[in-house]
Formats: sequence, structure tokens, C-alpha cells
Amino acid sequence: MAGIYLHIPFCKQSCHYCDFHFSTKQDQKTLMVQAIDQELVMQKSYLENERIQTIYFGGGTPSLLTREELEQLLLTIRAHYDVDEHSEITIEANPDDLTEFYLREIQSIGINRLSIGIQSFDDGVLQYLNRAHQSAAAKECVQSAQRAGFNNISIDLIYAIPGQDHSRWIKNIHDAIALQPQHISAYALTIEEKTAFGKWAKQGKLSIVDDEIAATQLEILIDELATAGYAQYEVSNFSLAGCESKHNSSYWKQQKYLGVGPSAHSYNSSSRQFNISNNPLYLKAIAGSEIPATVEVLTNADNINDYLMTTLRTAWGTDLSFLKDKWGYDLKKEQHAYIESLLSGALARLENGKLILTKRGKLLADKISSDLFVIPEEG
Repeated sequence: MAGIYLHIPFCKQSCHYCDFHFSTKQDQKTLMVQAIDQELVMQKSYLENERIQTIYFGGGTPSLLTREELEQLLLTIRAHYDVDEHSEITIEANPDDLTEFYLREIQSIGINRLSIGIQSFDDGVLQYLNRAHQSAAAKECVQSAQRAGFNNISIDLIYAIPGQDHSRWIKNIHDAIALQPQHISAYALTIEEKTAFGKWAKQGKLSIVDDEIAATQLEILIDELATAGYAQYEVSNFSLAGCESKHNSSYWKQQKYLGVGPSAHSYNSSSRQFNISNNPLYLKAIAGSEIPATVEVLTNADNINDYLMTTLRTAWGTDLSFLKDKWGYDLKKEQHAYIESLLSGALARLENGKLILTKRGKLLADKISSDLFVIPEEG
């Protein structure tokens, strides 16, 4: 099984924290949709006829596309790929785009999952982040989606925001739970150099929340969501039973995926591919029937490290037998002392041949995975 990701590189305005590739100029939106449509056809052999289980419109803000534009892209996918009739089809959306009319329109073309970028239910925080909506609109759009019949809704939240103390964060969590979405993704605010926040931090105008506060807010999130019935199946992702994101899970399970559009990434087990992050150059290349991508052929060490980095963040953990069978790497033997330290320090457990991080270990998932990385041999 495989997935397709479509990067729609347009937004109404720039959020102060966002480092994803996008443009606030939408004059080339029609041309971009046509180019992405063309790239889908050009790339049809990339996944080697694997069946498509998930389709994901990300960005940017894909909810800026009309029903007709989204439908054209879906028709092209269905014409050139083997799409499972029960495929998960997700669109990322901003609350201010999700009118009841638009919700009915996108549902009619087969979109069955929403990922709504709410980020906060605090109007002061929303203004600080430079979001285009207010909390009342965020709550209303979720309820509108539920009335429209969407039963697979995810909402995004951000924590570790300067000035957001624990009590305000808990209120955000409770507001999210009250809406009863099937899925919640929550990310610590990271200060990226090229964003407004990055510039403010460099000028001393923004205080970065320290790691201890961020970790405490993540622990609060885990506990509050667990009480409400949401399982943490990946460090930043929580769902009700059976409502995990199939698309994102495919990344963590090393399944193949094709990414189309500027800045999109692809993976087919032997290589990774990175499209250029420049709208005019992307359009020019596609018009000349060229795929503007850099290809990285993966080594054994690359594959092992990717697998460690992704699976250690999940509830299902790192399958030691899979590592050994697939890439000939015996993690337990090669990293025996380090793994023993994780076990004795209650940071991980071994269960049915899998190395699984504990709740405490997940707070250190990135460091632990990097400590376990295979160092490529020079040559």
C-alpha cells in the first residue's frame, strides 16, 4: 500500500511561526493546480503500481482550492493510479475556509477526513500567532463539519507558546476535547530562523519557552487526553480507537509515498526525492516536462536511521526482527549497553521483540533515536 501527498503552496497570510513552503500571492493558483495535475501523470511510475490507500492535500492551505480544482486532481489520481475504494482522503483546512457549503462540496468529491489548523482556542494567542480566525469560528467549523457528516476530524494545537501558562494550555485542551474530534495533533512551538518569530528572537523581542516547560505541557496534554479516551500513538498525535491517521502512519511504517507540488517529498524504499521549493521554477520545469526534484539514493545506514527515527516516536515502537530481516542490522546486539540503560532507566521497554519508549522516554525520543543511529562508513 502507498500514499500520495499534494502540496498546495498558497496561504492567505503568513503565520508568525510557519516555515513551510507557501506564497501569499495566489495569482498563479490555477497554473499551479494544472502543473500539479501534470506532475501526477509524469510521476505515475514512481510507486511501481502500489495500491493507493491514502491521499493527503497539505500545504500551505489546500482549502483555498475550489471543489472543481480538488476534483480535477482526484480524477487524475483515480485515472492513473490504483486507488483503494476505501482510501483515506484528507484535506488540511483553516477554520475560516470551512463554510457549510464548502464542506458539502468537498465531501461530494470523496474527501472524508479533515485536518483543521486551529492551533489555539485563545483569541489572544491566535492574534499573537497571526492566525486569520478567532476561537468561536474554530469551534463552529468543527460543529459544522460534524453536521455535514464528517466523522473523521483532526484538529491541530500548539503548545510551549510564550505567555501561555499551564492553566491556559489546559483550557485549550479541554476546549478541544469538548468538540469530540476523532484525532488531535499537538506540536511544540519551534522558532524557525526565517519566520517572523525567528527574526524577533534574534532581535531579543521574543522569549523562547524553555525545554522543561515544553515537556511539562506535553505531559499535561498526554494525561488530559488519556483521561478523555485519546491514545498517544505517536509523540505528537492522539486519537480515539481506530481513528489514527493512516497517511501519517504510513510515513512512520516505511510505506511508499509520492509527493507532488513544490517542496513535496517522496519515498519509494530505495530513494528519497525532494521537489524544488520555488513556485516559478517548479512551474517552469513542469511546463518543460521535467520533474524539478533532487534524488537521494538511500544507503543501508540511511534506511536504518530513518526507521529508528520514525518508529521510536510511535506506540508500536521499533521492530528488532524487521530491522534485522530487512537491513541485516541487529540493534539489540550493536547497542546492547545503551538499550540496557534505557530499560533500567525506565525510558523504554522490550515487548514482543519491539523496543518501545515509555511515556518518559517519548519526551526524549529525538535524542534517543539519534544516539542509536548507525554512523555510515566512509568510503
